[in-house]
Amino acid sequence: MDEKTIQTLIETALAMRQRSYAPYSNFHVGAALLGADGRIYSGCNIENAAFTPTNCAERTAFFKAVSEGQREFQAIAIAGGKKDAVTLEYCAPCGVCRQVIMEFVNPQNFQIILARSAREYQIFTLEQLLPHGFGAGNLEGE
Repeated sequence: MDEKTIQTLIETALAMRQRSYAPYSNFHVGAALLGADGRIYSGCNIENAAFTPTNCAERTAFFKAVSEGQREFQAIAIAGGKKDAVTLEYCAPCGVCRQVIMEFVNPQNFQIILARSAREYQIFTLEQLLPHGFGAGNLEGE
């Protein structure tokens, strides 16, 4: 993936972070998911007072993309942290989000960009963040 695409994804994730709804945790997360066709699907975390119905930014982006017909993905950028944080921490997807991502990607190739800012980021594959992940292949017969 080229640097321009990485920067576009990070900038979109940072912008989406501003749209998050996190009145309980004050932890705001934005995500930008790159479809195989080059289209970007954005998402933010949306909390709920009951907590269980809360939806993470990564799942919001994936669900939006899938609901619009996209089923193949290249990468996702994630930026998150406390709303008033001077410096963001690297915000990796939670376990549930990693499992949702696993449903739609090749874990060896799909790139997860964790961004603290437009210039500070790390890139991992899903396989690195979810070793020995459970996917459709586990349900196939011999």
